[in-house]
Amino acid sequence: MANVSYLDLTWLADHLRGEARSKKPVLLYAYNGTGKTRLCTTFKERGKKVDENGEVTKRDTLYFNAYTEDLFTWDNDLENDRERVLELNTDSKFFNGLRDLEMEVKIGKFLERYSDFSFYIDYDRRKRDRTDNTEIKLPPAVLFFRERDKNGDPIAIKVSRGEESIFIWCFFLAIVQLVFDQAEAYKWVRYIYIDDPMSSLDEGNIVMVAHHLAQMLKEPPRDLRVVVSTHHVLFFNVLCNEINKSIKYFLTREQRGKGFTIQETDSTPFLYHLSSLVELEQAMQSGALYTHHFNMLRRVMEQTACFFGYARWEECIKPAPEADDPNQTGYKRIIDLMSHGDYSLYEPREMLPENKEHLGRALRQFISNHPFSQALFGGAP
Repeated sequence: MANVSYLDLTWLADHLRGEARSKKPVLLYAYNGTGKTRLCTTFKERGKKVDENGEVTKRDTLYFNAYTEDLFTWDNDLENDRERVLELNTDSKFFNGLRDLEMEVKIGKFLERYSDFSFYIDYDRRKRDRTDNTEIKLPPAVLFFRERDKNGDPIAIKVSRGEESIFIWCFFLAIVQLVFDQAEAYKWVRYIYIDDPMSSLDEGNIVMVAHHLAQMLKEPPRDLRVVVSTHHVLFFNVLCNEINKSIKYFLTREQRGKGFTIQETDSTPFLYHLSSLVELEQAMQSGALYTHHFNMLRRVMEQTACFFGYARWEECIKPAPEADDPNQTGYKRIIDLMSHGDYSLYEPREMLPENKEHLGRALRQFISNHPFSQALFGGAP
């Protein structure tokens, strides 16, 4: 399949919906900042039907993305500083029939693969209003614990960010299993769209999550369609290797933010760090450098550092022992700055001339330290 371009995410989402109807899972790789989360949202919106009053009368997509994690928020008990719990926003259809479906047992079966903590969901939370002593009903919440006190009551803990991410992911998998089992509360689901469940996970958990997900997706119900998108090369490669019958795409955003391009990657092995280097080199040659190119360069160096066993990614641009490069520390600082915070979100924001120079020097140093074939960049091999 040749590269196919789409002017906006609506057209692309409709294309993916059509591909998903082939009954093969769709696997989509894209760099951070390309628009994966917005694509997931657009895909979900295309499956909604709304009446004349603006009320949603039908939907067909169960999704996991950054917004899914936002349905879980910490109540840190600032008043008593005693019991911290993770509240559930039950206004979302995501939590349909939660209490009746024995979710603790279902989540626990997935969670035990990844962690050593326990939990329970408190559906009957109450507190007294300080002014008139009336009872106020609180949202359901998850209490985490590892130990119990002498009375057998759980001793509440606040889990780490990575443990929280794993729990939310297992919560989602438990719901996916309910969809597979055709539970009444989730019979509306026709598509499952998963976007980057990699938040705060280490490499070991990423492999486990990808392997487990691949096993689930090998035999989904006949009428269920699945799309998975990610920026994480290792996660993507595990899925590709384990789900043989899948459609694999590489998604890029066109220069200056006008449109999107997808390339099917089934026919030849696709090495994403090489693709990134080619794109960076082309951007350097054209002068069309944007802040998200710092993210791209850093990601390539992180992958390279992992491959060579370097302790830090900046070792990839370390000059030769005999070289005297006073800009070495500056390279790291500028890449750190430009690949975090607001700069990590894609906007068609062109770099300042001095930042273009910094990126160019860092890229040349990286390629000098790791000699790639010049054929990649249009030169002689």
